[in-house]
Formats: sequence, C-alpha cells, structure tokens
Amino acid sequence: MREKKNKSGQEEMVGFGMIIIIVAVILLVFLGFALRKPQKEVTEDYEVSSFVQAFLQYTTDCRDNLEYLSVQKLILDCEHGEKCLDGRDTCEVLDFTLKEIVEESWDVGKDRPVKGYTLKIMIGGEEILFLEEGNITNNYKGSEEYLPREIDIYFTAYS
Repeated sequence: MREKKNKSGQEEMVGFGMIIIIVAVILLVFLGFALRKPQKEVTEDYEVSSFVQAFLQYTTDCRDNLEYLSVQKLILDCEHGEKCLDGRDTCEVLDFTLKEIVEESWDVGKDRPVKGYTLKIMIGGEEILFLEEGNITNNYKGSEEYLPREIDIYFTAYS
C-alpha cells in the first residue's frame, strides 16, 4: 500500500511539472506577440514636408545690400540671374547650400533607412536645380511645394 501512495505522488508531480511547462510556453508565445511592435515607416510624409518647409527658410551666407538671403529668396534671385554682394552667382550659392543641407539631413546608404533622394526646383517649367543621390526604389515619400511666380519644388526620399 505504501508503494501505491509514492507512485501516485510521483505521477501528480510529473503532471504538475507538465502543466507548468505548457503554461510557460504559452506565456512566452503571448509575450513575443505583445512585445513585437509594428514596423514604423522609415520616413513619414510629415518629415519630408517639414524638411522642404525648413530648408526654404534657411538663411544662407549670400547677402544683398540689406540682409542675408533665405533659400526661398535665393531661388527668386537665381531666376533673375542676380549676384550676391560678394560677387558670387546666386544659382551657384543655391546649389552648394542645398547640397550641403540635404547631405547633412538625409544620411543615404545601402545599409541606411534612407536609400536615396531627389530634389528638383523648377521655375516656369524650366529646371534650375536637380540633386540626386543613392538608389531610387519603389518605396518613397515625397513633398511638392508650390511658390508664387510658378516656382515648383519636388523632394522625394526613397527607403
């Protein structure tokens, strides 16, 4: 009779151990699903749009008689072929400034979240600036900005 009690106690312990293992596996599966966050878009629409708005307000080192010019004013002056106070061509300053801003803002590479970008500025249907770096993919976010005097700005970030 004593052997029967020991065997039934052992069977109950094995059953209890199996239940604990099953519950632990189920908890791990649920925990895995709960901790897995949905993948965030690499680049959001508002980031691209905000970037365009920000670089238009950026103050350059090009001066006219009264003030340092913003990129937006530099675009207008480039259209008219004007020069900076120090004699530099406004189109060259615009090109250099925007290259610098875009390269610093959008880190492009094969192993980076942003794979490439394009920036195009057109005035009256004529392209005055085109910047492109990296790979063009099918996954992209873009922004279009229309300024007075038929100035169109297109920026696209590819991920």
